[in-house]
Amino acid sequence: MSPTCPPSFEDIALEDGFAAWAALTRSVGDYWSAALARGATPFDLAREWGRWLEVSTARERPSWSTPHEIVFEAPVARLRDFSTSGSRARMLPTLVLPPQAGHDSCIVDYSPQQSQMRTILDAGLTRAFTLDWVGASAETRDATIDDYLDVVDRAVDHVGGRVNLIGDCQGGWLATIYAALFPERINTLTIAGAPIDFHAGEPVIGAVMERMAPGGDLSAYRALVAAGGGTLKGEHMLAGFILLANVHDPEHVARYREFEDWFKHTQDIPGAFYLWIVEHLFRDNELVRGELQVGGKPVDLVSISCPLNLLGGAGDHITPPDQVFALAGAASTPEAEVTRRTTSGGHLGLFMGREALGEHWPPLLAQVARYSRATR
Repeated sequence: MSPTCPPSFEDIALEDGFAAWAALTRSVGDYWSAALARGATPFDLAREWGRWLEVSTARERPSWSTPHEIVFEAPVARLRDFSTSGSRARMLPTLVLPPQAGHDSCIVDYSPQQSQMRTILDAGLTRAFTLDWVGASAETRDATIDDYLDVVDRAVDHVGGRVNLIGDCQGGWLATIYAALFPERINTLTIAGAPIDFHAGEPVIGAVMERMAPGGDLSAYRALVAAGGGTLKGEHMLAGFILLANVHDPEHVARYREFEDWFKHTQDIPGAFYLWIVEHLFRDNELVRGELQVGGKPVDLVSISCPLNLLGGAGDHITPPDQVFALAGAASTPEAEVTRRTTSGGHLGLFMGREALGEHWPPLLAQVARYSRATR
């Protein structure tokens, strides 16, 4: 690890445990090597370890980085409007559904340099909105898939009734379900790191399911929700030692604090919603099999015929690209209107990584903008 070029936290944080331990081993080793090379005294080492302890345990609520306003708030989500002044009325609005994996939705506007929302605006999609998922409470612990689809529908109504829909991870399969149920409301559909075929490839989630639900028994998952009082608790652990080798670098410390504030500020998920996901998507893979029903209505992916943009990560062990690209084979969109792109990074990098935001999202969004100016 070079002191001037640390690994980006977003590219290693949510990958498998081996990567985390490898990062820990490298960081501690590099710290001692660098300390010896610069002739650090015992006093220097004590001061730096104290600094590491201070920074690695301090937490603030993560924040959004781009000016915007909250235009409505529902029990499970609020709608944030990033539209620029003077946005052209003829440009169709773009609505983002962020990941919902126990963390704050501000990942889509993580920092001025790593912002999906700014990238959308820079592509000329000046009417830009995102939902912001609200953590589960005692009042919303029984919220279901219907509640989440209802708030998406309310957001689409608010912005004009027809949208370019973008979904990241969980937001991607939710966007796909919504598009299948209401295809007339979708101009284009873009998903990133979003599983459509939950059993394709060799995902980490599949291995976890085999251990926690042998033979399809969901008792362990139900016990997990019961232990959380009807919610899935959002707490997750992450070793903070990637900070150590660069604790004397103010820029690195600032980036570390920024990421840790987001990663360790967790949100609970409604237990009923979580168990629905585990049963119907993770275990039974009903979405791609054409067997999923929501509110008594079949979710038929063939109903989707709009242009598709599909983004996967070659290093994504959570949602391998094949899980994302499966949408193309299930929808009725013509092949000429399907775009597939693959980054070299992992899961989080698809939404906030510099490679994805700098090299892959701009051409995808340029296509969305072209479709947004045309009459479809």
